[in-house]
Amino acid sequence: VQLQASGGGLVQAGDSLRLSCAASGRTFSMYAMGWFRQAPGKDREFVAAIRWSADNTYYADSVKGRFAISREYTKNTLYLQMNSLTPGDSAVYLCAAADIAYIDYTSPARYTYWGQGTLVTVSS
Repeated sequence: VQLQASGGGLVQAGDSLRLSCAASGRTFSMYAMGWFRQAPGKDREFVAAIRWSADNTYYADSVKGRFAISREYTKNTLYLQMNSLTPGDSAVYLCAAADIAYIDYTSPARYTYWGQGTLVTVSS
C-alpha cells in the first residue's frame, strides 16, 4: 500500500484545513487508517483513526470536537477536517494504514504503511 498525504499549509489560529491521503496498491488489505502528527523534538502523536470498512472513528482528546476523520471508500482516500486550529496543532501530519485487525488503532505500532507527511503550521 502506498500513501500520499496532501493539504498542509500555513494558516492562522482559528482557521480550518482539510488534509487528504490517497491510498493505492493493495488497499483491499487495509483494516484501518489513521492520522498521526509529529512536532519537532516530540514523539509521534495519535490524532485520529477510522476502520476502513466501518464507521468506527477514534480521536485523541486534544482534537476531539475540532477534527473529523472520514474516508471516501470508492476513491481510497482518507481525510482529516481540522477546525479551530491552534499553534499547538502545528506539526507534520502523517497518514498510515493498518493491515491487521486490532481493537485499538491509537498506537503507531499498529500501522504497517506510512505516507510521507504534510506540514501544518498554525500562526498565532
